[in-house]
Amino acid sequence: MLRTRVIPTLLLRNQSLVKTERFGNFRYVGDPSNTVRIFNELEVDELLFLDITATREDRNPNLKVLADIANECFMPLGYGGGIRSLVHAQSVFDIGFEKIAVNSCAVTNPELINDIARHYGSQAVMVSIDVKTGFWGKQTVRTQAGRHNTNLDPVDWAREVEDRGAGEIMLTSIDREGTWKGFDLELVKRVADAVSIPVIAHGGCGCVGDISKVIKQGKASAAALGSMVVFQRKDMGVLVNFPDLDEAKI
Repeated sequence: MLRTRVIPTLLLRNQSLVKTERFGNFRYVGDPSNTVRIFNELEVDELLFLDITATREDRNPNLKVLADIANECFMPLGYGGGIRSLVHAQSVFDIGFEKIAVNSCAVTNPELINDIARHYGSQAVMVSIDVKTGFWGKQTVRTQAGRHNTNLDPVDWAREVEDRGAGEIMLTSIDREGTWKGFDLELVKRVADAVSIPVIAHGGCGCVGDISKVIKQGKASAAALGSMVVFQRKDMGVLVNFPDLDEAKI
């Protein structure tokens, strides 16, 4: 039986790592390269970096920062943020990243998913789907770091990105992100039941028990962790770490 993937997911803002809450206020975490060195020592299986301002600022991926990260990292790397064309994707792959995450541009230009999948294979394409609950309780897909409501249904969009060649989906609950309150199990299960590709649950994990729940009850294929791997615990200081997965019993 394959071990469940648990993926540290790190947020880039300019040249630093930060951590947000509900895609809002952020706290400084540290230097990306130094953080990678710690995760090397912790022997994690893979890392995902997301540039949270690249799309909003209409700029390309920061290749210098990404090259510094790739030069330090011993494990497979994924990156998302500011990927608006196949050329952008190629520049990140050329540095040494194995996987590209597309989000806002996947909505405005869905053919980008097809293009990257055709050139690099579905295993290299992750579509990041950010979901927020509206005033009347309806959950919709958001882009532009959560600021733009696409009015797309998460399940419908997940099915489309699978059809277009995405190899996996990273599903983020904006309402839970950075809160330590646990994953949105109902949302994760709805999407996981609708597609055959892996769904990575992200947003809200506060303990190893939450990982077990989202895998067993939410039917996620993997869990992405943010706050848990950069802070000692909720409302405490920075401590880059990785949980003892034996406690999760998965």
